[in-house]
Amino acid sequence: MRADDVAVTGLGLVTAAGTGAGEFWHTLCAGRSTARRDPALAALPHTFSCRADGFEPERELGGRLSRRLDRFTQLGLYAAQQAVLDAKLDPGTENAPASWAPERVGVVLGVGSNSLDRYAPEFGRLAAGRPTKISPYALPRSVPNMAAGEVAIHLGCRGPNFVTSSACASGATAIGVARDLLRSGTCDVVLTGGTESGLAPMAVAGFGQLGVLSRGGTDRGTDRGTDRGTDDGAYGSTDGSTGRREPSCRPFDTARDGFVLGEGAAVLVLESGAHARARCAPVRALLRGYGASADAHHTTAPHPEGRGAEQAVRSALADAGCTPGDIHHVNAHGTATVVGDAVEAAVLRRVFGEPPPVTAAKSITGHVLGASGAIEAAATVLSLQEQTVPPTANLAHPDPALDLDVVAGRPRPVPMDAALTSSFGFGGQNAVLVFTTA
Repeated sequence: MRADDVAVTGLGLVTAAGTGAGEFWHTLCAGRSTARRDPALAALPHTFSCRADGFEPERELGGRLSRRLDRFTQLGLYAAQQAVLDAKLDPGTENAPASWAPERVGVVLGVGSNSLDRYAPEFGRLAAGRPTKISPYALPRSVPNMAAGEVAIHLGCRGPNFVTSSACASGATAIGVARDLLRSGTCDVVLTGGTESGLAPMAVAGFGQLGVLSRGGTDRGTDRGTDRGTDDGAYGSTDGSTGRREPSCRPFDTARDGFVLGEGAAVLVLESGAHARARCAPVRALLRGYGASADAHHTTAPHPEGRGAEQAVRSALADAGCTPGDIHHVNAHGTATVVGDAVEAAVLRRVFGEPPPVTAAKSITGHVLGASGAIEAAATVLSLQEQTVPPTANLAHPDPALDLDVVAGRPRPVPMDAALTSSFGFGGQNAVLVFTTA
């Protein structure tokens, strides 16, 4: 490892697919969707979500702190704490020195939007003419930058501290920017990734009105029919009596009809090669390339030819010093929208010719908005470590028009030196990362 390399030395995850790298990877490899009917959304047209039910903030963070923080900050803070532990770094205490120079430790997290987690009762008080009853914490707990701020407060990180917001590319953008802070010599260590909980009823209703959420429907295929009428995670849950599929994220499937919203956080510890080498740090992977671009086309729709997405992919490859043939696996954005998947597949075919094995983690975790890029970056790092591509859930009938090698059914061992993960957001904002083995 060279002194100017950027090393991934720690991972922290809190998702519907599990907490911690081990549990998360196990769920990915099982290839089972975490989408479930959500009682909190019962009054809405879309009632399914991928909620991180295994995360109990009062247990993990304490009652007083968890009550002060909105859900997205709870998730991000706990993921950061886990990442630091995984990296074998010690932030220190009042009575014990830290294992890092605090002023050279940055925090850069991606958050897609302002939190709506607990605004409903506050707006109710305002509408009722009781503004003095609004919580003084309503504003500070909801602003996106609070995720990075709370991580710094609790871990003593005194370097650059901010969030990036590029819609669903936010987490990947944050990781790319964090990489630049290390390359420039500004930081020795950066805690980076993304966090989001987009499950407030207003958020779900808003995405529903955009027409991008899955409604389920009748199975159009013939080979697997109604999937035996059971909750078969590989192909999506169905009602055996009607053959009707419940809502689920089905990237690259002929029956794809949108995504299911989720929540979660992923934080990667990035270190300069010199810093990691000096402390004999465990290195999971190297971050070699970052590419970013704008479609400059439309508010919510991708460029019809994937112009911006392709630019970001090629920029990331060039930044990594890689050719398309050097990439052995792609962790796709894969939102399971009809147009989005088609555009992404066309981009991959143009760049790679015959694309390497593809997976789409949103089929399992749901779409975690600003955190998705970070969660999928973590999945890509684990794929490199395990030399395995986890399966895409719910892929009953791969769309032949897309012409991709999408891994499904079971994990596939793949010898790999480099892998690419892509994130594309509303506003045409794109971010692509290239990781290599350590």
